[in-house]
Amino acid sequence: MDAPSNTSGPQPAETEPLAPADGHPPDAELVLLAQKGDAQAFSILVARHQRQLYRLALRMTQSEADAQEILQEAFLNAWQKLPLFRGEAQFSSWLYRIAANSALMRLRRKRRAPDAVSDQPAEPAGPKFTADGQHEEPPHSDWSQRADDKLLSRELGEHIDAAVKTLPDDYRTVFLLKDVDGLSNEEIADALELTVPAVKSRLHRARLALREQLGDFFGG
Repeated sequence: MDAPSNTSGPQPAETEPLAPADGHPPDAELVLLAQKGDAQAFSILVARHQRQLYRLALRMTQSEADAQEILQEAFLNAWQKLPLFRGEAQFSSWLYRIAANSALMRLRRKRRAPDAVSDQPAEPAGPKFTADGQHEEPPHSDWSQRADDKLLSRELGEHIDAAVKTLPDDYRTVFLLKDVDGLSNEEIADALELTVPAVKSRLHRARLALREQLGDFFGG
């Protein structure tokens, strides 16, 4: 008697997550170990993510000293709150949320100081952007063409850094996570506890303000 055939068809193979480049287990496994008190596992997580978090903190605060303190605060908070982490979001997004909140609180404390200066950019005018924040090349404009010639110059880099610094804290955080760290809108929304439309709106306004600042550099 022939064995009954499998009528459900071949089952797709489960895809294995890519192994981290550092040769250690993935975040999810290390988090479980760290939640059981394994300090070495948490040290690996720190080494794996500290560069990205430091870069975010540095670009948000423009201060190496502040960035170092934010980094320490973020990992200390992460260690203390680790039992509350349920894995509903990626561990990296969870860390971004903690670091970004630490940086925002530090910036707000500084702005409340007597010598703090609040700089809120006005609604800019000039080249247009689409509803999702993408640059829309205007007719008869050489803004982007002229940008190509200067894109790699040190002077442009200084102008970009200065322009990013003028952004309101909430806009700057979204811009850095998207255009510098390369997170998706969904990842940013998860990290900052925002909706995706709110992320798109903040990113759009951040790019508008930066375009106005850089428009002066390109003579636009």
